[in-house]
Amino acid sequence: MPATAAGHPSPMTAASSPGHLKPQQDIAMPRKIVATDYISLDGVVQDPVGMENSGLGDWTGPFRRGPEGDRLKHEELMAASALLLGRITYDGFAAVWPHVDDPEGFAERINSLPKHVASHTLETAGWRNSRIIDGDLVEAVRALRQEDGDGDILIYGSASIVHQLLPHGLIDEFRLMVYPVLLGRGVRLFPEGRAARLTLTDHVRLGDGIMLLTYQPAPTE
Repeated sequence: MPATAAGHPSPMTAASSPGHLKPQQDIAMPRKIVATDYISLDGVVQDPVGMENSGLGDWTGPFRRGPEGDRLKHEELMAASALLLGRITYDGFAAVWPHVDDPEGFAERINSLPKHVASHTLETAGWRNSRIIDGDLVEAVRALRQEDGDGDILIYGSASIVHQLLPHGLIDEFRLMVYPVLLGRGVRLFPEGRAARLTLTDHVRLGDGIMLLTYQPAPTE
């Protein structure tokens, strides 16, 4: 399900003399920006940790996605080449992942990947391989997409980043792990007033009624 580095041969074009083919020059493709989120049925993506005083509590905790869900999230991270995070998500991750040592290698991978943190208030980013984006986020992400690299750029959580990039067509894919719960309030992935057509490209049923839905922006006519 998660995208991996492309390994396709170069397309072939006809040469000037009939019956002969020659390889076309490789064309560098922009890296894919993927928003990957846990989301409620009513679109809330707010981190449960940040909702302790809201009465909503740990809304993902009672559910178990099962081995298939764990495998897909592991493959997703292993296929990534960088992370793009907001300040709140960064602070939460940076406080935990450097101290985790799991046999599956998830912690080692997330700690080693380049991490781009969108923040106007963060002064230092001490988590390994982190850099702060404190200027124009849209322009920074456009430049980031053009850098060399085969893997996806993952946005974990960080709804504020999605809100800023979506109007500019800079989200190439949404991977939504949908939990069968209505929260009624909280930060939503898609802000009010933002219209967009999406195409469902994959769906996987996981444990406890959780669905992993993959969407891409619908082609414009």
